[in-house]
Amino acid sequence: MFIDQVSISVKAGDGGDGCCSFRREKYIPMGGPDGGDGGKGGDVILEADPNLTTLIDLKYKKLYQAENGKPGKGNQMTGKSGKNLVVRLPPGTLVKNEETGELLVDLKETDKHFVVAKGGHYGQGNARFKSSTNRAPKKFGKGKPGDLLQLILELKLLADVGIIGYPNAGKSTLISRISNARPKIAGYPFTTLVPNLGIVKLEEGESFVAADIPGLIEGAHEGKGLGHQFLRHIERTRLLLHLIDFSDVEPKSILDRYHKLQTELKAFNEDLFRKPQILVATKLDDLQSVRNLEKIRFKMNELNPLLFEISSVTGEGIEKLLWKIKECLAAKEPKGLEKGK
Repeated sequence: MFIDQVSISVKAGDGGDGCCSFRREKYIPMGGPDGGDGGKGGDVILEADPNLTTLIDLKYKKLYQAENGKPGKGNQMTGKSGKNLVVRLPPGTLVKNEETGELLVDLKETDKHFVVAKGGHYGQGNARFKSSTNRAPKKFGKGKPGDLLQLILELKLLADVGIIGYPNAGKSTLISRISNARPKIAGYPFTTLVPNLGIVKLEEGESFVAADIPGLIEGAHEGKGLGHQFLRHIERTRLLLHLIDFSDVEPKSILDRYHKLQTELKAFNEDLFRKPQILVATKLDDLQSVRNLEKIRFKMNELNPLLFEISSVTGEGIEKLLWKIKECLAAKEPKGLEKGK
């Protein structure tokens, strides 16, 4: 199951109390103070684990608590510090304070560590309070409580290329053809219910990561359909593939869907809308698709000169598309790509 947002509580360990103790030695008042300090409370540490791709492991456990520090002992023995608790999260997880909405950390980098809740300070033993005027102090310090936070964890997938389009445009078929991803594929809308990541391997040992998200419909930015829930997963991409199904009997509706999807991107996030795009005409193994493309090819090229024709069933045009994607990703500022319109 793919889970991309959860709420959890994290509690760092409390510091251990200091000890009030006295040595038993002749001629020393009350034996002399020898109470040791308590141990520090354990921290809660977040770590990006490249082996994780979902937050499902955190869905059913709501409290993550580090170990408390142990109290000090006599003979000036310091209490044992509490063990840190490491919570492993998939790379790309945003960690927010639920109460304030503040972004605490973005775990974009693999193996990145972040101390989200610090353990409480230890209490001092009575030996530390000995002075020239108080040779036998009974005072000792209490350990401080560790941090307690309510967190919102929000996963944004890390991919180079985002595959977008209306439902049933051929997105899942394409990603299954070019990568190791194996999404569910069927001839009805909203077959894809969760994002899919696939590693696309090219010749010469080069590769890139593609993300296929559920199809978008008009009103997606307002929560209609499934797309709005997953649009954030393509916010980190460098390039968008806009797949368009040309098998519709009415060419005008093809243009309408193009403009509506661009409107949805812009309404959701202006930066996402302005990402470089490649238009991909799909299902070109169908004669009706070929006819429709020829009718509106000029208009489509006006919208974006980078228009590629493919058939994920026969494989026609896919290799040419992949090498264009590689070329665009290799460029610091992809040239010749039109922004969303």
